[in-house]
Amino acid sequence: MAALAGDEAVILVTGGTGLVGCGVKEALESMNKSNEKWIFLSSKDGNLIELEETKKIFEKYKPTHVLHLAAFVGGLFRNLKYKVEFYRWNVLMNDNIMECCRLYKVRKLVSCLSTCIFPDKTSYPIDETMVHSGPPHSSNEGYAYAKRMIDVMNRCYNEEYGCKFTSVIPTNIYGKHDNFSIEDGHVIPGLIHKCYLAKKNETDLTIWGTGKPLRQFIYNVDLGKLMIWALREYDEIDPIILSVDEKAEVSIAEVAKLVAKGMEFEGNIVFDTEKSDGQYKKTACNDKLRKYLPEFEFTSMENGLKEACQWFSANYETARK
Repeated sequence: MAALAGDEAVILVTGGTGLVGCGVKEALESMNKSNEKWIFLSSKDGNLIELEETKKIFEKYKPTHVLHLAAFVGGLFRNLKYKVEFYRWNVLMNDNIMECCRLYKVRKLVSCLSTCIFPDKTSYPIDETMVHSGPPHSSNEGYAYAKRMIDVMNRCYNEEYGCKFTSVIPTNIYGKHDNFSIEDGHVIPGLIHKCYLAKKNETDLTIWGTGKPLRQFIYNVDLGKLMIWALREYDEIDPIILSVDEKAEVSIAEVAKLVAKGMEFEGNIVFDTEKSDGQYKKTACNDKLRKYLPEFEFTSMENGLKEACQWFSANYETARK
């Protein structure tokens, strides 16, 4: 493939033990190349907020390519409480990675953004041209602006130094190795954990809200395959949305039923309509991705959720929760 053809390639993956990093690892089982050496970092390998520690990592591994997945993240409450830290720590980390990629002559850097960077007030579906067309939601502005600056600096590094830095924007990710916290996790891992407990305790499965909001979900192994493709093949500096098609959008109620099926839960599903629904929809357009990969087949929600449910049940004691 174009970007990694010929020479030996050393690919450094920051945040390599998280949900997306594990998806990349599993995708490599069917996509690995003999001239590629993949190194998956965890927070134990060094503090990327510190420039000198980041330099030591680059000097140790001498990467030719970097997939930057590491970020300081959290749920709604943490985003609201620690806006300064979410901004500063992510900006420092991203700046150190970019500057080290320049200093150590890394051939290509792909950074991971998030759909939460898009404007709060916007039209749907959202696409790559709309990233900077208005302020993000105030609840996560620290994190969102830090992530937006990656896109800005990708262009700046390219214009000033000729660096090949780009970014990808995935929609809602789910899968094995997620954080299954009920209070502070995302919707699918939270539902899986709730369903596990409801089955174990023989109680109802209670869903917060009406179940009507719509979302696009991408299985972490599918995202892993697309991340590898972006690293090898995607040559634009501008970002690209990595998402299932618009027609694959599902309601939270449908997701709950599929989780119950995947967990073999036969009890009642109850909707607590006193709880807020949040935003009704956040539809993203994947036309740009489809121009590059018209035949790419995404894992069905039913199969992906079944895999995630089985993994969580088998790894309940050690899973993040």
